[in-house]
Amino acid sequence: MTLRRLWLIVALLCYLGLALYQLGLPGLHYDEAREAGLNALEIVAGAPITAFREAGIRLAGRTFPVMVQDYIGALNVYLAVPFLAFTGVGVPNLRVLPVLCGLLVLLLVERSISEWVALALARQQSRRVHCAEPPAHAPIAPAGLLAVSLLAVSASFVFWSRQGIFVTNLTQIFVFLCLWLGVRWLRTGLRSALVGAVLAAGLALYAKLLAVWIIGPFALLAAGWWWVVRRRGGEVPALDSRVLVALPVAFLLPLLPLIWFNAQTGGTLASIGGNLGESYYGVQNSDIGANLVVRAGQVRTLLTGEQFWYLGGVHANRLAPWLALIVLIVGLACNWRLLAMPLALLGLAVGASLFTVSDLFITHYALLQPLVLAIAGLALAGGFGARHDTTTQAGRVSWPTLRRLSIGAVLAVWVATDLAGTVFYHRALAQSGGLADHSDASYHLAYHLRYNGMGAPLALDWGIDASVRFLSQGTVTPIEIFGYASPDAPDAEFTERVAPFLENLDNVYLLHSEGATVFAGRRESFLAAAGQAGLTPVLERTFVQRDGTPLFELWKLYRR
Repeated sequence: MTLRRLWLIVALLCYLGLALYQLGLPGLHYDEAREAGLNALEIVAGAPITAFREAGIRLAGRTFPVMVQDYIGALNVYLAVPFLAFTGVGVPNLRVLPVLCGLLVLLLVERSISEWVALALARQQSRRVHCAEPPAHAPIAPAGLLAVSLLAVSASFVFWSRQGIFVTNLTQIFVFLCLWLGVRWLRTGLRSALVGAVLAAGLALYAKLLAVWIIGPFALLAAGWWWVVRRRGGEVPALDSRVLVALPVAFLLPLLPLIWFNAQTGGTLASIGGNLGESYYGVQNSDIGANLVVRAGQVRTLLTGEQFWYLGGVHANRLAPWLALIVLIVGLACNWRLLAMPLALLGLAVGASLFTVSDLFITHYALLQPLVLAIAGLALAGGFGARHDTTTQAGRVSWPTLRRLSIGAVLAVWVATDLAGTVFYHRALAQSGGLADHSDASYHLAYHLRYNGMGAPLALDWGIDASVRFLSQGTVTPIEIFGYASPDAPDAEFTERVAPFLENLDNVYLLHSEGATVFAGRRESFLAAAGQAGLTPVLERTFVQRDGTPLFELWKLYRR
């Protein structure tokens, strides 16, 4: 076994150990249940399927979903089915899927970077022949393995991969598959690589439309590379008529479910068109400066890992941004050509992310995080220098050797501090069970409802329905009546929706505690409506986080 293969295996095993440990924690997030678990459970159980917007493909009297949100495809649903079918319905069972997705991402990151290094060196060799430049030498360290080493212990990568459906980490697989095959086509000219890259691009967009942040800029950069090299008389891959016919077919084939969904509902077009100026959560898409400040801060957060407060504490690696800056400066100084295009890709992706139909959520950057550390791996490799660096004076430590020792120390410190942060997060999680929307209090809520015969409670806030349905294995079906029109206040018809349920005193109403409320104003409107109907609302039970903080409330109504 070669040293490189052993290095890769150790990094992958380290990732799996960190990602699989106490996989049932934190608690199941609503998006994990809504965007994969619930529909997968319904398919496995043979129950009626709650397809998003009631749109999908009709088979044997059931509607199988093609989308789980207006901009998220149903791939996670169908990939989760075998895991639930063969291992049972549970949170760890569901999360094995995204953990394995993370494993594939690590392998694809390594392949993508290695392919890019090979292409960049080939171009430098060609430039040397034509322009009499010094010979180009391969970096002394494998850039792909350096990036994988950083990713495998990174809190951002590990914990987002554990809840990968929550951040749709499936897009990472197809994006890096596209990057690998696209660069491979530029280097080798293989038609199959180009067709595969375009197919992967379509799959990435179907998995989640925000993949366009990387897919779009990469297509522009790859086309620009091809055109510039061709214009300068270099060898470029040929584009014959068969390839030009195959490319649109390969791209559109994975997007047929999205097209079918919009033919039925127009949901994606309405979601994008209705949020062009101001997003659903009030982000002004025209305020580029303010949005850029937020996104730039989030790039730093990807490195520190400080976004995981909901695990029970903040264990940020404050050194990571400074270490990244050091290796970037050294890498650019040693071989700026190796980093130019990846940095351009990252910059364009950040620019594309300034527009949103929802909010500037840090979780969106789960897509960019592997790219950030891929660039760090390239910079580290560039900092280590070429294989054929020589000493300047006999008997003395050369500058290349000193530089390598320094970069090696930076890498060791970075990996060690990231690993420590990830371990500390696990320790905090074991005590907290997760906080807020990620609390394992939802497990106790679902158990209580299931085994006390409360099969159809009324959900008066977001974040309750899908989680309870999955955790109760479909035996409890909350009815969402809070209304999605606005998260800031109930719509005009809210009281009308509540009124018919008030007549049945056996009904149970679920709310978040006041400090944990997501969709505002529903509590007050519900209590006011009950009072006007001559009923007394009584808080029957509260479900708390492990630290005692109230999270869920169960209410009933009594006649005065």
